[in-house]
Amino acid sequence: MHRWDLTPKEAVALQEKLRTQVRATGGPRSVRRVAGSDVSYSRKTNRLYAGVVVVDVVDCGEVVEAGHAIQEAAFPYVPGLLSFRESPAVIAAFERLSFRPDVLIVDGQGLAHPRGFGIASHLGVLLDLPTIGCAKSLLCGECADPPDRRGATAPLMLDGRMVGVALRTREGVKPVYVSVGHRISLRAAADTVLDMTRGYRLPEPTRLAHQLVNKLRTEDGG
Repeated sequence: MHRWDLTPKEAVALQEKLRTQVRATGGPRSVRRVAGSDVSYSRKTNRLYAGVVVVDVVDCGEVVEAGHAIQEAAFPYVPGLLSFRESPAVIAAFERLSFRPDVLIVDGQGLAHPRGFGIASHLGVLLDLPTIGCAKSLLCGECADPPDRRGATAPLMLDGRMVGVALRTREGVKPVYVSVGHRISLRAAADTVLDMTRGYRLPEPTRLAHQLVNKLRTEDGG
């Protein structure tokens, strides 16, 4: 782990340094437990709610366990530096799990980031875990809409490089944007997201994490 009390300029420099550690190949040899993470913000305070939900792929997607953390956001909102605002809380939630999942799907970007180091890559490097960025919208780059059929993809291009794919997880709904976080190939990342999508637009682990953090925020009066 590194210090989190950084200025935006220091955070950019750290991204440039840490991105050299990202591995965009491989993936877990076998996948049994897949985690999803998400963060929700209070509408009234500077508080944020992070959650990590783990599901068992073999046992019909049953929830194995969940961890959460409620913290005050210590880093300002700066486009491209979201991971410095959210990662401490996600890591705190992750550390409450009793075991390590095989892969983590993050609600955010990985390599599909202006500096090639979004929150999925940041978490993957710090946790030394295969991670996938699965975002609901584009942060950067250009991408056509994939055909309207489940499993269809279209390349996400940035500066002449393919940094992810738009993936249609369900007919008639907008695609999600998948990119490598760390220790996994793009193809394996897209296949994992599609395998974990059970009738909804979002993969089940991040969909459940989204529900968890919104429930925490509501119960906290946020």
